[in-house]
Amino acid sequence: MSDHVYPVTEVYGSSPNSVDEAIRNAVAAAAQSIRNLEWFEVTQIRGHVGEGGQVGHFQVGVKLGFRLDR
Repeated sequence: MSDHVYPVTEVYGSSPNSVDEAIRNAVAAAAQSIRNLEWFEVTQIRGHVGEGGQVGHFQVGVKLGFRLDR
């Protein structure tokens, strides 16, 4: 097994449809800028309450680990 080093960054994603989609949006957006993404951890789940007391959208905090080039 190799000895990898992983820095961690945190991003926030949102979706009007689901927590799952909010996570996928956050990871996909980060993958456009960060090389060697290896893992994610959901740190926060929250949302916005819209008109009529309905869920307006979901928000998630996602920590991302990525492997450094050596």
